[in-house]
Amino acid sequence: METKRMVAIEKMQGAGNAFFVIDERPPRVEPPDGYDRLARALCASGEFGGADGLLVIREAPGFAAEMRVFNADGSEAEMCGNGVRCVVRYLAERGAGDAFVVKTLAGPIGAQIVSHGPDFAARVNVGLVHFPNGYAAEVLVTHSARWPFHYVSLGNPHVVLFVDEPHDVDLAELGRVFNSDERFSNGTNVHLASIVDSRTIVVRHFERGVGLTLACGTGAVAAAAVAVGLYDVESPVTVHVPGGTLVVEWSPGESAWLTGPAQTVFARTIEL
Repeated sequence: METKRMVAIEKMQGAGNAFFVIDERPPRVEPPDGYDRLARALCASGEFGGADGLLVIREAPGFAAEMRVFNADGSEAEMCGNGVRCVVRYLAERGAGDAFVVKTLAGPIGAQIVSHGPDFAARVNVGLVHFPNGYAAEVLVTHSARWPFHYVSLGNPHVVLFVDEPHDVDLAELGRVFNSDERFSNGTNVHLASIVDSRTIVVRHFERGVGLTLACGTGAVAAAAVAVGLYDVESPVTVHVPGGTLVVEWSPGESAWLTGPAQTVFARTIEL
């Protein structure tokens, strides 16, 4: 007979990027159908208001914890800049302290608590920014236009396009086109950006495995890095995303830091 268990979940969000969080410490038996199916069920659930992904917290010797990220479609992502801030808040509120390191598939993520309370904010070291093809732009050709883009990796893949007005582009369709391109066999996150001034950009996001989202932390970093590297924007960069505001600190050859909010929406107990 299948044994079920009651599990506490929290719904959290960072700059509008919403997640369900499950704490699997001490180690528990993974849901019979896997976290991928659980992510699909929770994120599509009208009962819980839906979300962009599922964050699973696990024990990791030498770290405060490990974070695994499952997108709304059940696929697993290497990292999530907004998700890791939610996990940082979760851990900090349970005694992890004001500075610690979280293990992810993209590598260790150092975290610092910037402010506590209702206006909680965390600063996270998301690691080195890689330009696999250098600063040179590649081009995607569609039936209606040519789209110059920059490929950026932070342990997960990003395509950044600078345009005059991000809201004038059908990003949902463009994101699907990029994710069907043979150059991105494992999919990619797609970001439309524009420059406001020498320290400010605006970015919209299409995340692989999810679709349009209100924010993408590593995507904000990728866009800011392109802006700093190619468009004379200066760090720290204020990044306005549909769900709020993030701040990116980056200089070529150095690790990037992402600062932003994290909030708890609700906590419940469900049966798995």
